[in-house]
Amino acid sequence: MRILIAEDDRVTARLLTSLLTSWGYDVAVADNGESVLQMIASERAPYIALLDWMLPGMDGPEVCRRTRALELSTPGYLILLTSKSARADLVEGLNAGADEYLVKPIDPGELRARLNAGARILDLQVRLADQVRELEEALSNIRKLTGLLPICAYCKSIRDDSNY
Repeated sequence: MRILIAEDDRVTARLLTSLLTSWGYDVAVADNGESVLQMIASERAPYIALLDWMLPGMDGPEVCRRTRALELSTPGYLILLTSKSARADLVEGLNAGADEYLVKPIDPGELRARLNAGARILDLQVRLADQVRELEEALSNIRKLTGLLPICAYCKSIRDDSNY
């Protein structure tokens, strides 16, 4: 699974990269908000993004708002990383569109648990989208068949040639 780390502090970015690659993730790194948005909107968009609150150019909550406004076919799972621990900041981050909010310093066990939860949610979204597509195809086929068979509007039975 591809994960994007958006962190302007090189030491933190390297530590997170090392940790995530040791867990088997494919990691991409960005150091500003604009490049994060470009990566999220690209063909190889990451499934999960770890966003630092304080990014140059565009902060983490603004990246979340703009990402949600893109209305992507597969919306990513956004986790805000910050040293801000006030309840108001947590609410602001979640209202901006973040799925999770982690306060630095990050506990590796908690991070892994949150990444696993995000992966489960993304898997459910993909499976749900597949089922919706299957249902839409089935409905389309039913509509085609309904146009071929004369069905009585009252009893919902198939009519024969004598209109019965």
